[in-house]
Amino acid sequence: MSDERLWARMVDRRSVNRGDQRRAALLEALDELLREQTLEEVNVAEISRRAGVTRSAFYFYFESKATAVLALMAELYDDASDATDLLVKAEGEPRARIRTVVATLFDSVDRTPHTYRALLEARATSPAVRELWEAGRAEFAEMAAEMIERERAVGHAPAGGDAHVLAAVLLDLNDHAVERHAMGVGPEREAHIDAITHIWIQSIYGSTR
Repeated sequence: MSDERLWARMVDRRSVNRGDQRRAALLEALDELLREQTLEEVNVAEISRRAGVTRSAFYFYFESKATAVLALMAELYDDASDATDLLVKAEGEPRARIRTVVATLFDSVDRTPHTYRALLEARATSPAVRELWEAGRAEFAEMAAEMIERERAVGHAPAGGDAHVLAAVLLDLNDHAVERHAMGVGPEREAHIDAITHIWIQSIYGSTR
């Protein structure tokens, strides 16, 4: 599913093939190093050495170590894609559905907090990564806006301001929340998820019900 989406297609220099052994070895080596060092401290030579390939093999797949982090975060992108699909289907009770979506994002970060922190570092230092991040985010925002418009059209949600602006702001909320969670500085996890869910419900449906 996510391999067909814009953001996933842009990550690698070559067509995405998660079964490629050299590519997999490079990502495994990068993951190991990020458990020990920051992204800034990691260097391509060490990634390649641990993977048992040459530096040129690394650059065959990735423009830089920063873009390699994006490929390493493919599982998180998959989870975000699945969560967005659940959101836009708008099936079932809204609160439970939205809470599941938010919890899925927190679960993804909890599985690999070191790689998510590296992603934040890459986004802050690499224009290419920021561009890729924004491409994926814009895709999610468009889908969320379409859901809001559909819910309004069928009378499940009241009329309101521009759905695209609202979707963008709500995704900003999600981004900031998971960033703080990854850094270990946010509120307690379940309370944080509950608060975000409440804001989404109030913003879209105008009700805590």
